[in-house]
Amino acid sequence: MSFDSFFKNQIERLKSEGNYRYFADLERQVDKFPLATNHFEGGKREVKVWCSNDYLGMGQHPKVIAAMQEAVGRCGAGAGGTRNISGTNHDHLLLESEIADLHGKEAALLFTSGYVSNWTTLATLGSKIPDVVILSDANNHASMIEGIRQSRADKVIWKHNDFLDLDRKLAACGDRPKIVAFESIYSMDGDIAPIAEILEVCEKYGALTYLDEVHAVGMYGQRGGGISEREGLAHRIDIIEGTLGKAVGCVGGYITGSEEICDFIRSFGSGFIFTTALPPSIAVAARTSISHLKVSNSERLGQRAQVARLRAGLDRAGIPHMHNDSHIVPVMIKDPVKTKMLADYLMDQFGIYVQPINYPTVPKGTERLRFTPSPLHTNSDVDYLISAMSNLWGQCALSRAVA
Repeated sequence: MSFDSFFKNQIERLKSEGNYRYFADLERQVDKFPLATNHFEGGKREVKVWCSNDYLGMGQHPKVIAAMQEAVGRCGAGAGGTRNISGTNHDHLLLESEIADLHGKEAALLFTSGYVSNWTTLATLGSKIPDVVILSDANNHASMIEGIRQSRADKVIWKHNDFLDLDRKLAACGDRPKIVAFESIYSMDGDIAPIAEILEVCEKYGALTYLDEVHAVGMYGQRGGGISEREGLAHRIDIIEGTLGKAVGCVGGYITGSEEICDFIRSFGSGFIFTTALPPSIAVAARTSISHLKVSNSERLGQRAQVARLRAGLDRAGIPHMHNDSHIVPVMIKDPVKTKMLADYLMDQFGIYVQPINYPTVPKGTERLRFTPSPLHTNSDVDYLISAMSNLWGQCALSRAVA
């Protein structure tokens, strides 16, 4: 077998289907977010980024940068090993305490990414709890799906956000131990789970609850604890998982819960045990960001204002976007080639960068542009985006193509 030929053919197939992923070469600019430098063959240009998961611009907040610089000068660049082998730094413990406080939990455990925290925790729970069955929302993130698959536990899929279907499927599990895994905000459609109703069902059957809050941490709740904090439900959830790589503006993931749960995953989770710890400077920067967002609401309010402005402008222009109650604004194109074409036009003609979202991230036929306005996008930025989209919508006859 010619492995290179196989790889090349698979890539060519992706390209022919319009699902090949092209990565924009970007250089972020301190104090200028959402402005970035786009490097391309033959030159470079400045673009406005409209699809960043640094939702609040905290990755370039002066307090966060200063804290990271101080920590690098004090501790150096790396952690020095896994948490077990010389890699546990005092700043890791301080961050875990900060996170536990954010969610009102006894303890927290850090991971190198939100993907790893989901994968490790669900894989560990599913493989170690005897006869357990994991009930997973149909739209759960790939990291949760992979963790459940890795666990080899029995899996039941319940209809997306359908707590009545969850009720029926929990009842069918009988007396077996049960884990219900779901998200608060689903990143592609931006819809929000009916958490209260889901918890009622889970408590009825004694199921352990696992909530992914990655797209809500920092964004919702009085202190940025997510949708579960906003709705006063965090204390009823067994495990809350989150990320440091989105609204917090850094990198890393975590779980929060009881001392026993966190110690169990710390002791048995291979994705925690066998990987090098986050650099202390990351821990310090993340703790600074979380601490700031606990007491500052201006970033959240500014972000919501720009989301509302963008939605209103798209409505006036007759550009279809998926309505939801979150900060995520998906503009539906429904064709992979046209989605990429529109993204290219926005970049080349208007200096607007938004990444096309195609299969397998979303189902075929639901391709889209996913906009995430920040508080650092100005009113002029929003209006310019709407003008550019309106221009291209007519120019490319996309309105007929996706009607």
